[in-house]
Amino acid sequence: MSNLTRLSEFILLGLSSRPEDQKPLFVLFFIIYLITLMGNLVIILAIHSDPQLQTPMYFFLSILSFADICYTTVIVPRMLVNLLSGEKTISYGECLAQMYFFLVFGNIDSYLLAAMAIDRYVAICNPLHYATVMNDRCCALLLAFSVTFSYLHSLLHVLLMNQLTFCASNVIQHFFCDVNPVLKLSCSPTFVNEVVAMTEGLASVVAPFTCIVVSYLRIFIAVLRIPSASGKRKAFSTCSSHLTIVTLFYGSISYVYFQPLSSYTVKDRIATINYTALTSMLNPFIYSLRNKDMKRGLEKVINKIKYQMDRCSSTKANKIHGP
Repeated sequence: MSNLTRLSEFILLGLSSRPEDQKPLFVLFFIIYLITLMGNLVIILAIHSDPQLQTPMYFFLSILSFADICYTTVIVPRMLVNLLSGEKTISYGECLAQMYFFLVFGNIDSYLLAAMAIDRYVAICNPLHYATVMNDRCCALLLAFSVTFSYLHSLLHVLLMNQLTFCASNVIQHFFCDVNPVLKLSCSPTFVNEVVAMTEGLASVVAPFTCIVVSYLRIFIAVLRIPSASGKRKAFSTCSSHLTIVTLFYGSISYVYFQPLSSYTVKDRIATINYTALTSMLNPFIYSLRNKDMKRGLEKVINKIKYQMDRCSSTKANKIHGP
């Protein structure tokens, strides 16, 4: 054991080791990252500029969009640098930092989706008390819990990872420092890490998912009691966007993480793209295309941008031609 030394850096293998694949992958993920940034920023601007969107549901959606930007930024820029430069190394400290913030924002996403499910439950099943139940204090407490628990949960896993010894291969079979691929490189026992991951880690994912399932079961029962078909459609339409995001997010997470460490393969690398990049990119489109209120808010933002651009153009023209 005296010969075991801590590695100073890791090598991120990425999605492909073939040189001819690097530039196409760079272009693909650069486009995904730009769309994610622009789409989620527009969602945030639309919500904060439209007084009619100042409701708990859209408050949580704006925070979710911000978390999605951070979530993707933790992973994709580093991946783009590696693809373009061919330098795939990442220092030990940077690897743990990336893992920490990946877990933080991933868990924040999960708990925000649960908070949004609670909001829909109160709005549909208890509409007369919606304003008093989902008040500013309740929203602040839900957000504070989501952030605090996510930070503590991530800190626990990273501190346990820091106790391990890596002495053999330093090649991570992934495009970022995810928990399972890094654990596979350890030459010291990972029993404690795996037990914590399958108990506390599992509970941190199952708890918000259970909250979402229970909320939607209550919503489904309440909607079935609505006599008119149009009323049922209206109630379900307020939930469709949220349900789509929940399905994409939890479907890919359950596929990747709810399995033994020894069975982690290249297919899981590809599946990870779904919740680290694609879900964050699709989130603005799903909420804007299937939501009339968001469409109206986005139109206002676009009209304001057009007005400012026309104003700037006319000002420049007046300066050139003079009075």
